[in-house]
Amino acid sequence: MVLPSRMQGRNFGPAQLNEIRTLLREHPEWSRYQLSRQLALRWNWRSPSGQLKDMAARTLLLKLAQRSWIELPPLIRASPTRSGRAPAPALRADWDSSPLQGTLAELGPLHIEEVSGRTRSASRAQLEDCLHRHHYLGYQARVGENLQYWVRGGDSRPLACVVFGAPAWQCAPRDRWITWSCEQRSLALASIVNNTRFLILPWVQVPQLASHILGAIARRIAADWTAKYHHPIHLLETFVERGRFRATAYRAANWTCVGSTQGRGRQGPRAGILSTSIKDIYLYGLHPSWRQRLCTPSATSNGEPSAKTGADSRGVPAVD
Repeated sequence: MVLPSRMQGRNFGPAQLNEIRTLLREHPEWSRYQLSRQLALRWNWRSPSGQLKDMAARTLLLKLAQRSWIELPPLIRASPTRSGRAPAPALRADWDSSPLQGTLAELGPLHIEEVSGRTRSASRAQLEDCLHRHHYLGYQARVGENLQYWVRGGDSRPLACVVFGAPAWQCAPRDRWITWSCEQRSLALASIVNNTRFLILPWVQVPQLASHILGAIARRIAADWTAKYHHPIHLLETFVERGRFRATAYRAANWTCVGSTQGRGRQGPRAGILSTSIKDIYLYGLHPSWRQRLCTPSATSNGEPSAKTGADSRGVPAVD
């Protein structure tokens, strides 16, 4: 058995594995929920805002179990995050889905609302349902740090949904572009966020709307993120599926293409066949000194980056 040096964004080795095995042996009555919470508490595994990262601990335990390095207690109930399952029926809005064409000026001032903190709100439920129904990747409930934006026109008519979450743990073209070391990446990864979903509603056809939305959100997202999670962000990233999209909106909004993935996915190649589609990687710095700030990060409360875990069926991918 060859252990990785890092798992789930943390240093990992025989000592950590033995500690987990000891917990399992000494507390056979504990559920998976109890195990993940106790492990996060023992390791003081917290986000920069101080929130206990028990879901990150749960994902770590699942990865170890998948590799047969530990045996977890039986699953008692389905995950409360609904990861991997279809979302619950949302409150359906009586939207006008007639074709909307025209110019940006005719839309009036855009109204952009961040709704991720409103757990039981109709706005958040409708956004998630809209993405599930109309985005080609679908959508599952988010886990980990994220922002969800509704974009409406001057007449309050819904136009678009935009979601940002945690970044890829490793991405070779991105990491070369930033020019940071593995240690610097470990410390500063929480300062990057990934645009995981961007949907212009199918009946909306307004030239330059997508790039206009990207620009408007780029001007406010750093403040929104800091207000919610109490730590700064410096860089935006996204992965655009080549062959399906041309990334016209990102290029028009001054995002930079820094390379592409190799199609190997999280599990690596299988008999020379691509495991996933090729994606172009786009980055956008939120201020002129973004690279300097990423390469000289301030220490977080526990020296660990904040990572997305169990969200959007992607986890925290390593993208080559």
